[in-house]
Amino acid sequence: VEKTAALLRGQRYVWLRHQHLPCDVRAESNIVRRLPVPDGTPMAAIRGTLNYLIRRHEGLRTTFHFDTDDDPRQVVHPPAPLSVPTVSTERDGTPGPAEVVAELSGTAFELAKEWPIRACVITTGGQPTQLVLVLNHMALDAWSVELLEQELEALREGVSAGRPTVLRPVRHQPLDLARHEASAEGRSGRDRAAEYWREHLAHVPTDVFDSRRNPGGPSGAYGGTLTSPGLLDATRRIAERHHVWPSLVHVTAHAQALLAYTGAEQVAHLFFAGNRESSACPDVLTCTFSPVLLQVDGRGDPSFGELLQQVARRFTEASAHADLPYDELLEFLAVHSEQRGIPIRLGAEVNFLNHGTHSSRARRTILTRSSVPAAWQEQGSDTSFRVYEQRDAVVVALNARAGVMDSEAVAGLLRGYETLLLAQLDPAVDLRRTDVAALFGFRPPSRTAASVPVTTASDEATTVLSVVVGQANGLPAVDPAHSYVAAGGRALRIPRVQRLLAEHGWGGLSFDALLSGRPLAELAGTARWIG
Repeated sequence: VEKTAALLRGQRYVWLRHQHLPCDVRAESNIVRRLPVPDGTPMAAIRGTLNYLIRRHEGLRTTFHFDTDDDPRQVVHPPAPLSVPTVSTERDGTPGPAEVVAELSGTAFELAKEWPIRACVITTGGQPTQLVLVLNHMALDAWSVELLEQELEALREGVSAGRPTVLRPVRHQPLDLARHEASAEGRSGRDRAAEYWREHLAHVPTDVFDSRRNPGGPSGAYGGTLTSPGLLDATRRIAERHHVWPSLVHVTAHAQALLAYTGAEQVAHLFFAGNRESSACPDVLTCTFSPVLLQVDGRGDPSFGELLQQVARRFTEASAHADLPYDELLEFLAVHSEQRGIPIRLGAEVNFLNHGTHSSRARRTILTRSSVPAAWQEQGSDTSFRVYEQRDAVVVALNARAGVMDSEAVAGLLRGYETLLLAQLDPAVDLRRTDVAALFGFRPPSRTAASVPVTTASDEATTVLSVVVGQANGLPAVDPAHSYVAAGGRALRIPRVQRLLAEHGWGGLSFDALLSGRPLAELAGTARWIG
């Protein structure tokens, strides 16, 4: 009997992102881990350990499919030995470690054919020295990767000591969580979340970067990284003083930075959270994280402390209504976009990652310019702000599209971010929004008005798009005067729409365009004939 289920709520974001990216950059989301192998460990023990973990965790032997007329699904396969090639550091005429690891990590996973784990062992003098794992984000989030590493370490210690290792029993598998999400209780939670977000999204700003957006400006993106030993203690002490998590201190500082940069009264950003606390199966090895939409109101010149309490309150509310899958959130946004007559852009992302086992070894603040991965430039966000809390420092990384932020603004935001939080370390200091704007010293916004191209669709393009949308979504008829979502289209089905359009010789309709709220007849005018 085939073990199969729909994608989990947390997997939908990763799946949509995977489908959204061109094939040649999908590998950039692979997770790579290099783990030392104790001296004297035989290859048989390494293979045995990996095969045991694959038997133990169904998520490590799961494939993901979208080859039917239904939504994407996951399929669990029976246990089987994992291929674990060895690669020698000696020059023996075979490919070396760098070449082999680059191939393993630089090749995108074939979701429908390949299990979400690859491995190789590096040897010196015939003895294993390092295990390299390449993992697929569909099956593992940061919490799951840490659990997998902990279990590998426990099993390795048992092998070295010559004694069996007893791991905690696996209480839940991914399909257990899938069954809960499909149950009456799970659907009830989704319905409550839908009601909350349907109302909440009516107040989301249309475009956080509206005052800074330059549609005719340069293409590409800028990146920067700031490593600050001082921020580690500062954010923890601020969090303790205000009785919140350190991650929310960072979310608040990011919001104040955006308020200062854009001059807007409100900002909204996607905050990436694990959502395990609210899960029915919090200990399952799979991907559960999904972005949480946080809106921050800067009207009335609030202080940092006031904004922090607002962020904490809104995060608690949003987390309590996190049962709405990301694709359905996008569909709600598309409805509001159609009502406003302009696409809503959630272009700012914030991600907080606890890397407590990592060390920067930095003794002072270091600011560096960095290149921006091609995969990020393709995914559609305006900015990505990532905070890594390490053992001895906080590392803050910012990617920004050139159309909303230049290189100097990226550097200025990172420097001002550190200055803001270090100033807040003093209990007597509680900077207000106007103080923060002066602190960052950004040049005033000078928005360039965008011209909206007028396109005329051919009858053929309109007809093909309408037929394809209906076919991909199982709809008997589609009115091209409606938007994709208003016509009954689902976000999860957009990859099938694009594939069917290509089979008819048409392309050029992006994921974002189909969720922009524009009528299908208008979108058909932007499609291009590819033959």
